[in-house]
Amino acid sequence: MVQQVTKGIKISVKTTYEGSFYKNYKIQYAFGYTITIENQSKDSVQLFARHWEILDALNNIETVSGEGVVGKKPVLKPGESHTYSSGCLLTSPFGAMQGYYSMVNFTTTKKFQVTIPNFKLSAPFAIN
Repeated sequence: MVQQVTKGIKISVKTTYEGSFYKNYKIQYAFGYTITIENQSKDSVQLFARHWEILDALNNIETVSGEGVVGKKPVLKPGESHTYSSGCLLTSPFGAMQGYYSMVNFTTTKKFQVTIPNFKLSAPFAIN
């Protein structure tokens, strides 16, 4: 598990390898990840957007930005957490992801970014 705290918001990431399949005559490697966002600060916050950089072993970079996470914009009071699962496809059995969440602090009304730590994606069969 990979973890990081930014401005009182703790991000924890667990990854899984889901398998491979062919799509348009190319092999695709499917990975899943579960992220827990925990508010360790004294203020209520809301996640309103995400930004990802998804890298594979062939130096391909895919950038994904959008509102919320899996259709939700969770509000977290102090001590609360939100967990969600999602996934991505790579064209190689190795890769990594990193990014940030855009959040707003309800006490100060200021927007801020929370770092999503770099985490590795790897198919077990490809590991020495």
